[in-house]
Amino acid sequence: MNRFAALLKLTRIEHSLMLAIAVVAAELITGRLPLLPIFIFALVPPILVSMGSFAINDYFDIDVDRKNRRNDRPLVNGSLSKRDAAIVTALCFLVGIAISALINIYSFIIVLVFAVFAYLYSYKLKETLLIGNIYIAFTMVIPFLYGNYVVSNALNANIILISIVIFLSGLAREIHGMIRDFKGDFKARQIKSLVYYVGRRMSAYLAFLLYMEAIGVSLFMFFFLMPFAFNLVYLIPILLVDIILLYVSVMHLMKKQDKSKFKLYRNLSLGAMALALITYLVVPLVYLGV
Repeated sequence: MNRFAALLKLTRIEHSLMLAIAVVAAELITGRLPLLPIFIFALVPPILVSMGSFAINDYFDIDVDRKNRRNDRPLVNGSLSKRDAAIVTALCFLVGIAISALINIYSFIIVLVFAVFAYLYSYKLKETLLIGNIYIAFTMVIPFLYGNYVVSNALNANIILISIVIFLSGLAREIHGMIRDFKGDFKARQIKSLVYYVGRRMSAYLAFLLYMEAIGVSLFMFFFLMPFAFNLVYLIPILLVDIILLYVSVMHLMKKQDKSKFKLYRNLSLGAMALALITYLVVPLVYLGV
């Protein structure tokens, strides 16, 4: 693996691109896109801080990744060193925070808090009961809040509801991840997750409840809030998303779980959330005639 490819692998660049889409969607939902220079500058901080977040995560997780034989990770296979990861993290965080300060005070605060918690998560929070999972779910919300405040001083009602949907779905997905990884996490790091305390089945019920709440809010948006209200461009894909999430949550409730399909369920939920993100981008584009 050459160093450039290793750098992209270390920073999970594909996740940063998804964040950029979420930022643009939030700007459109809030009502408008900023002027072109601000539009371009505003995309840089979330991309860089996301990249730095993954780099620092691999920095602290290198021993665990070695135990788990994650030879696809650049620090494990020697493509990059821990020093490289530390430098990448520092540069991404510093440049991202500095550029956010040029946009407005709201953007600066959001990016700064995101960077601080990204470090704290990798250092310690991921091992704290539910706190780490709540943080991961919240990171899916951050680009929408950030995009809102790039173009407005007030929080848009649609952004609030979308944030609720994404947070609930993200936390449910995290709980399913705990169910899937319980044995490995406990064996490798002695992590006592929610599954350790309440069991697989109760954890699955909690995830099911969170998904049902997210589905309820997504359907509420169809009946009450523009540009989603009675919009088939929104309803058709979001129903598909809801059906997929319902299926995944029900499968985790089965008494005799087919553990060989956990990866399939993970990919299905990830695909559903990606489809929801694209829907949040396309609907305001169609509505505004962009």
